[in-house]
Amino acid sequence: MRDPVDPAPFAAGPDAAPVVVSSVRGSFPWSVLAERHPAIVRKVRDAFPYGPGQRHALDALLENCAEGVVEPLAEPAADRARWDAWGGREHYGRSWFDVPFLWAESYFYRKLLEAVGYFTPGPWQGIDPFRPFKLAELDTPEADEELAALDDLAHRPAGEQEEALLHGSLWGNRADLGFRLSGTGSGTADGSRLVADDAGVLRSLFAGGTLCLVADNAGRELVPDLLLVDHLLRHGRAGRTVLHVKPYPYYVSDATAADVLDALRRLTAAKGAAGEAGNRLWAAMSEGRLTVRAHPFSCGPLPYTDLPEDLRREFAAADVTLLKGDLNYRRLIGDRLHPATTPFAAATARFPGPVATLRTLKSDVVVGIAPAVEAALDAAEGDRWRTGGTHALIQARRG
Repeated sequence: MRDPVDPAPFAAGPDAAPVVVSSVRGSFPWSVLAERHPAIVRKVRDAFPYGPGQRHALDALLENCAEGVVEPLAEPAADRARWDAWGGREHYGRSWFDVPFLWAESYFYRKLLEAVGYFTPGPWQGIDPFRPFKLAELDTPEADEELAALDDLAHRPAGEQEEALLHGSLWGNRADLGFRLSGTGSGTADGSRLVADDAGVLRSLFAGGTLCLVADNAGRELVPDLLLVDHLLRHGRAGRTVLHVKPYPYYVSDATAADVLDALRRLTAAKGAAGEAGNRLWAAMSEGRLTVRAHPFSCGPLPYTDLPEDLRREFAAADVTLLKGDLNYRRLIGDRLHPATTPFAAATARFPGPVATLRTLKSDVVVGIAPAVEAALDAAEGDRWRTGGTHALIQARRG
C-alpha cells in the first residue's frame, strides 16, 4: 500500500512528480518489461510462419529486452531520426529497465516491428503481427451477444441510449489484448465500479460541433466506440467526428485504420440495430462526417504536453477531445506518479481545449480520485485497484 501523499506538491508544477520507471523488481512496470513483453514476442513468433531472418531477430529482441541495453533502430529506418529526437539519444546504451517506462514500452513495439520486417521491403512488409489476435476479438459468441443487445437499446429514449453507449465504450477497454497475450485476466464486469464519474460533464461537452475521439484498442473495444460515434452523429450531439488511430501496429491491440475497416465490416454484416448503425457509419465516412486520422505522434513515447503544433490546433478547436484507454491516459497525465487526489483539471491544464477520458485502470498512474475513495480502495485492495482492470473512471475538464 502507498504512503499517504499530500497533493500540495503539484503546485510546484506538473513535472515535479517522479516519472514511472521499471527498475523496481516486482513492480507493475517491471512485470510488463520482464514478463509481458517476452510473452508477446513468443506469441507473435508462433502466430506466423516467419522465416529464419525474422525468427532470429525476434529471439535477439527477446534476449536484448531481458539482459541487454536499448539500441538504435537500424540505419535504413526512415523514422530513426524521429526516435532519436523523441529521446533515443539519451536512452541508447541504457538498460530497458532504467529508462522511463512509457518510452521503453513504446520503443519495444517499434523494435518488434523492426524484427518482423514490417517496414522493410519484402513479403512481410505491412503485415500486422497482431492481426490474428485482433480479428479473433470480433468473431466470438460474446461479440454476437453484444451486438444483438442493441436491438433492445434502440427502443429506449435517446438519453438512455447515450448513457448506455458511453458506458459500453468505457468498459470495452477491458478487452485489452495485451493482458490476454500475457496470460493475465482483466476481470469481469460484475463487481467492477467507477472510481471517478464525470459523465455529466462529458455529456455536456457534446455540443454539436467536432468530437476528436482518440481510440485505444481494436476488436471488441473499437466496436462500442464506433456505436457511440454513430449515436452522437445521428442525434446531432456531434456534427463531425475525427477518429484518431495509430499509423502502424502498436501495443498489441491498438487500433489502426485497417482495424477500423474490420470493425465497420463486422457491424455492416450484423443484423438488426447493429447493422443499421454500421451502414450509417459507412455513409458518415463516405460523406466526411466521420474521418480517420493517423498521426505519427500517436505512436510516440511522449506525453501530450509535447503535442506537435498541428495536433495542438486540432484538439484546441474541438468541442471535446475524448481519450480512450490506459495508454492515452498515461500520456495525458505524463506517466508520472502524482498523488491520486491531484485534481484532474490541474493535471491536464496544459492540454489544449476541453478534454475527457474513458479508462479502465491498468497502470499505476491516476489522478482525480476523492481522498475517501482512495483510502477505501487502498484499504480493501492495496495497489491492485490501480492495475487490475477491474475499476474504471470517466473524467472531464470543460476547458
